[in-house]
Amino acid sequence: MNWELSEFGRQLAAGSGIGELMDDLGHALAAGGDQIMMLGGGQPSHIPEMNVLWRERLEQIVTSPGMLEQMLGNYEPPGGNQSFRTAVASLFEREFGWPIGPENIAVTTGGQTAFFFLFNALAGRFTDHRSKRVLLPLVPEYIGYANQSVGADLFRAVKPKIEMTGDHEFKYHVDFDQLHIDEEIAAICVSRPTNPTGNVLTDDEISHLAQLADQHNIPLIIDNAYGAPFPNAIFTGATPWWDQNTILTLSLSKLGLPGTRTGIVIARPEIIRAVSSMTSIVGLANTNVGQAIVKPLVESGEILRLSNDVVQPFYRRKSELAQSMVHKHFDDGLPYRIHRSEGAFFLWLWLEDCPISSRELYQRLKERNVLVVPGNYFFFGVDDCPWPHRDECLRISFTMEEEVLERGFRIIGEEVRAAYDSHKRRSTQ
Repeated sequence: MNWELSEFGRQLAAGSGIGELMDDLGHALAAGGDQIMMLGGGQPSHIPEMNVLWRERLEQIVTSPGMLEQMLGNYEPPGGNQSFRTAVASLFEREFGWPIGPENIAVTTGGQTAFFFLFNALAGRFTDHRSKRVLLPLVPEYIGYANQSVGADLFRAVKPKIEMTGDHEFKYHVDFDQLHIDEEIAAICVSRPTNPTGNVLTDDEISHLAQLADQHNIPLIIDNAYGAPFPNAIFTGATPWWDQNTILTLSLSKLGLPGTRTGIVIARPEIIRAVSSMTSIVGLANTNVGQAIVKPLVESGEILRLSNDVVQPFYRRKSELAQSMVHKHFDDGLPYRIHRSEGAFFLWLWLEDCPISSRELYQRLKERNVLVVPGNYFFFGVDDCPWPHRDECLRISFTMEEEVLERGFRIIGEEVRAAYDSHKRRSTQ
């Protein structure tokens, strides 16, 4: 029996890039176990110092009278635990002088849920038959945004300027000359650092985008899942930004708590009320576990020290190690470039004039137990005109153990070299 799906059902149940990615990760682990080189997902590393801390915090919760019962046995308000929201607001007011209180803070079941709420509340179809979109001022952009619309085509995106910054390095910049805002645009959205590329928009770029948002009376949404001040998986200078026209999202996942599904939204009170209302309708309340674990670290400011002294140096070293492996396995005539690694958990590899698409390369690598993400998924919201660049890139995670990275990059290099060699042989026949 075939039951008909609504427009909403077709949009969310028909599959997606993020769904395929998560399915591949799960099936590969189940089938291949230790043989699988997981270089595709956003799974954070298990940082030993952070794991010790999480164990200590859970022991404190279990041994403190009433804390475990409150964490596991109580519904909190849909906007989140009031004392946790107060702690977050106080931290940002104290450290950055932002004029915010708990009324500016909402908790969501992960950052992904926050963006589903925000995008569909601000953009899409309106009762008077108008449609509005979210402007992505630079693609490639986070794969998880792409299929979040409940109906209408949700995104308009702008191709980046590409700066060659070294023999095997490049960097994307916002092309403000091509950034056009009209009545169709409901919001501007960027991730900082950008997933997938590790690009960090400069303070000047963020300031310029904020000015444009203010001029057009629309919000600037900044996805800060990897950014400053926490978890601070960022390797270059970047000042945290918030004002009354900004919606800032953060997450506990990249600190090492992805299983707690805890996102944080900082925005105007009316946006916070809307997000809280949507939480109550969709899921009644949020999980309490992440809030309970992290609240004393936020209250004391310890979360900033951990981000600066533990999380950030750990991922900087991982990035440097991964880049050295790429150079080791590609530096024999292969045409490749790495996006300048400024943050997050990924290398963005550009294989110029590659004779096979990133999608085909992904399939070949999967057959050899290496999981990456083909770059084409991250270029959404742009016109359908041909642009070879979008099919020449791979996102590669560097959060796995060193020996896994070494084997994975060796195999990637072998498959890329085989593709170029096969193309050369065909072209000379």
